[in-house]
Amino acid sequence: MTDPTSLPNFPPPPEERPLRGRVLDALQDLQFGPDLDSQGDVRFTAKQQQLFVRCLTGGQVDVMRVYGQWRIAESVPDDLMTRLNACNDVTLGVNLVKAGIASGNLVLSVEQVIGQQEDPKAKLQIATGMLLQAVALWHKNAVAKAKRQQALARGEEPPPPEEGQQAAGPWLSEAAPRRRGQQDQGGDTTGEGEGSSS
Repeated sequence: MTDPTSLPNFPPPPEERPLRGRVLDALQDLQFGPDLDSQGDVRFTAKQQQLFVRCLTGGQVDVMRVYGQWRIAESVPDDLMTRLNACNDVTLGVNLVKAGIASGNLVLSVEQVIGQQEDPKAKLQIATGMLLQAVALWHKNAVAKAKRQQALARGEEPPPPEEGQQAAGPWLSEAAPRRRGQQDQGGDTTGEGEGSSS
């Protein structure tokens, strides 16, 4: 009988390629230098930032979770509510990106559904770009809006924006709700009609 270890190792046909293999190939094509970490996630570097891809395989479709984790800079206030409000701004204001704080680090992720024969390259590019923009937005909001809140708490005018920057507004969670005529077609979800707030 032939020793199976002596048989050539051919790659599986495209219709049988697992998502993690397609992700590795796509990141290699994008020159992001991918490799596998100790947990089996794909690790890669984009614009000097280390990111990861976790491939969750299912029935007819798979889920690709692109994520990163950053140590929070000392320039960001220590107040957890400020940090969580900045996460909320990212989650409410940036399509697809979820933000949170875990063990004192900022964690951002994008989850996308991938067909079993789909090339994930375009979605990897989109997710990577969004994560890198979101980490900058989180930091900017955490610092600028915290300064605004501190000034208002002291009864002062918020500091003027730096040149080329917009003035810091309230957190998105504090923004006024839409008026009834501005809501989406489905109406409000409270059943209380106009004047209700969440």
